[in-house]
Amino acid sequence: MRRLLLIVLGVLLVGYLLTGVTQIRSDERAVVRRFGKVVAQPGPGLWVGLPWGIDRVDRVRVDQVRRVSVGYQPEADEPGGATPPGQLLTGDHNLVNIQIVIDYAVRPEQLDDFIIHADQADTLVARAAEAALAEWVAGRSVDDVLLTGKVVLRRYLVEQTQRRVEPYGLGVRVQAASVTHLMPPEEVRRDFDKVTRAQTGIETAIDNARRDAVARLRKAEAERTDTEQATDAYVKERLSAARTEAEAFLKRLEQYQRLREKNPHILVAIWWDEMGRLFERLNKNGRIDLLDNHLGPDGLDITLFAPQPRRK
Repeated sequence: MRRLLLIVLGVLLVGYLLTGVTQIRSDERAVVRRFGKVVAQPGPGLWVGLPWGIDRVDRVRVDQVRRVSVGYQPEADEPGGATPPGQLLTGDHNLVNIQIVIDYAVRPEQLDDFIIHADQADTLVARAAEAALAEWVAGRSVDDVLLTGKVVLRRYLVEQTQRRVEPYGLGVRVQAASVTHLMPPEEVRRDFDKVTRAQTGIETAIDNARRDAVARLRKAEAERTDTEQATDAYVKERLSAARTEAEAFLKRLEQYQRLREKNPHILVAIWWDEMGRLFERLNKNGRIDLLDNHLGPDGLDITLFAPQPRRK
């Protein structure tokens, strides 16, 4: 009997000592507290410490993203009831229903802080996000909130929620924020939808006008470029023709100067040669009539007779 009692006590002692052995998975970090004081923060693997009652090992998944929902709950919005959570007052004294979701994770370097406040982390993060949300909505008009909230609020909530939870020493990092519900109260939703459609139509018209203006500007720039290129080509062509004529004139002048030394009357011959070419072009274009065909035995006869009427 005594032997059996010793065996039982031995088994119990071994079992008690094994409570000091903890397996820490690869995605976990642990905090070991001995009589309430943090003595170690072991990583993945097998941790062997003192048994239960002396050491306490808290394991935390550091890669887990924790999520809290803040604000409006559609199922809590009962007609005639009290103001539901998440129904906030804008800067121009209108009501909006907003629900947001905050994602946060544990900071591995502040794991001991998170272990201490783990039970309060969700509540404190939610309160910080709710305060930041109320402050943002109160500083804007209802149109600004409803039209830009889903885009602007995400970054704002991440920054402001993180700033507000820092004094608590939670050991968490706010990673993301999203707006899951953003609408006016049910009583005015239809009117707001009309306003939204009208504003959308205005924005569409403005965008179309801007695109048309850009297209017209590009067309005008293309036409200007074509005109400039055509002008440059014309100028180059005229300059080239002027240079060619000048070079031809200088060559003829040089030729004339050489011929004048041999024949002082060469200028008269050149003049008559040019006049002959001119008369030939004028005659070809019908702008002059040479009188050679009017010469006869008695000299030049340019008398014109009217046609005689026929005799019956």
